[in-house]
Amino acid sequence: MRFWFDTEFMDDGRTIDLISIGIVADDGREYYAESNECDLSRANDWLRANVLPRLVLGSARSRKLMAKEIRAFVGYKPELWAYYADYDWVALCQLYGSMIDLPQGWPNWCRDVKQLCVDKGDPRLPKSPTREHNALADARWNREAWQYLMELESVRQP
Repeated sequence: MRFWFDTEFMDDGRTIDLISIGIVADDGREYYAESNECDLSRANDWLRANVLPRLVLGSARSRKLMAKEIRAFVGYKPELWAYYADYDWVALCQLYGSMIDLPQGWPNWCRDVKQLCVDKGDPRLPKSPTREHNALADARWNREAWQYLMELESVRQP
């Protein structure tokens, strides 16, 4: 099954510290959680202005619990998609430890909606009125962008 996800995180050039994650399943189910282990007092001005105001009160949990819930949510052999996926993928994987600690059946990579966009000729993607640096809203938009791209004919050969 396909899943689109997004994360919000703090990045200091050495570490990626997960703030929140949102996941949307092909069947319409959704998952959202925030880490109660992220020290938000270290947030830079951009995070304070654009991410922290959009966090959802009462959704914080431990990274260990998030990892368990996400494993149950996506199951075995998921197809995972994100937009500009590199840091999001690392933030998700680090919930399980190192790359070799990923749940059984999970790929060691995720698919990137932006790469798909480029393969389709880099068309302008639909704008989302709710795209506001909230991980779940962004995950919903990732799915919407993917669906839009899948309806297009490829303009160039990969």
